[in-house]
Amino acid sequence: MQYRSSVRSQVAPFQVMTLLAHAQARAAAGRPVANLTAGQPGTGAPGPVREAARQALSLPLGYTPVLGLPQLREAIAGHYARSGVRVDPANVAVTTGSSGGFLLAFLAAFEAGDPVAMGRPGYPAYRNILSALGNRVVELPCGSDSRFEPTVPMLRGLDRPPRGLVVASPANPTGTMLDADRLAALVGYCAEQGTTLVSDEIYHGLTYERAAMSTWGPEVATVLGDDRARESSIVVNSFSKYFGMTGWRLGWLLLPDHLVGPVEALAGNLALCPPAISQYAALAAFTEESYAECEAALDGYRQNRQLLQSRLPAMGLTRLAPADGAFYVYADISELTEDSPAWCERLLDATGVVCASGLDFDPVDGHRFIRMSFAGPREEVARALDWLEGWLASTR
Repeated sequence: MQYRSSVRSQVAPFQVMTLLAHAQARAAAGRPVANLTAGQPGTGAPGPVREAARQALSLPLGYTPVLGLPQLREAIAGHYARSGVRVDPANVAVTTGSSGGFLLAFLAAFEAGDPVAMGRPGYPAYRNILSALGNRVVELPCGSDSRFEPTVPMLRGLDRPPRGLVVASPANPTGTMLDADRLAALVGYCAEQGTTLVSDEIYHGLTYERAAMSTWGPEVATVLGDDRARESSIVVNSFSKYFGMTGWRLGWLLLPDHLVGPVEALAGNLALCPPAISQYAALAAFTEESYAECEAALDGYRQNRQLLQSRLPAMGLTRLAPADGAFYVYADISELTEDSPAWCERLLDATGVVCASGLDFDPVDGHRFIRMSFAGPREEVARALDWLEGWLASTR
């Protein structure tokens, strides 16, 4: 008998991990590195969260309720109330990161074989988790003409309505956002066609010109004139980005009534409960002191964003996706190369600057794009831009 791995496990690895391994080897050899790849905040968790974790160490820290501590579910609902979004704590499910949330949402909402649509470029874990679960991924090519976001006409152009649709606003890798009308149009389409919309909102709070809107928010309800968004959509969010808690592995879902029970049953079997110490610590994320620290971090991202938006065009990198939110700049470099992975390798070898190839996010057209993160310290971002500018000038 010949043993082999399952077909469902044959998902694409992150291309950037190979590049990061090269960068780590370079740093270990004492050579300079400037990282523009990290999709995580450089600030870490707010002080009150770290202190709450320290205090929680004196607790038994046994299993919590499957859907999370009741007081944390209430606090998450209160977090939404700050921006005028009405959420019943009974519809909140605390998860093991947003990654665990996506797994639960996809399992609860879709059968194996169901077609689920997503924009391309997009976060690769959507595609890979869905594929591993046996779903058929339907990619919608999204370019600058649609601000890299899916549209209702794209969906109506499919042979049949998909069973699910994944949207992100702000999006990774582009940072683009949907306005109320376009978001409401997508929600309306899904409600009309019986499509479940999974809304990735993990970058909410990290926006620069205007606030991001939730599918469960009043803006969408006002456009649609009813609560169809709450019946047809699942919201995925996380403590990782705005709250700077990437390694704490804690996220949440907002679930329509008919999915609360299924998600609870699945979660109880898959993970028993989210990490207990992270839940107790996360209660302190919703204090005014923590919010103030998060807003200070946002100011730092805003300055880094301005730095990239002003300096990259001066280097000749002018075709940039609108970075409405998150902490990424997605750049079309097709005038420089048609092989962005090789280009990123050459850049790293010559300068120490680490960027992500667009192929991680777009397996069809990503060879023409790179993603640069501005979540790190300002000094490192500025240093990376200096090295990039010098290298580009020397290669022209």
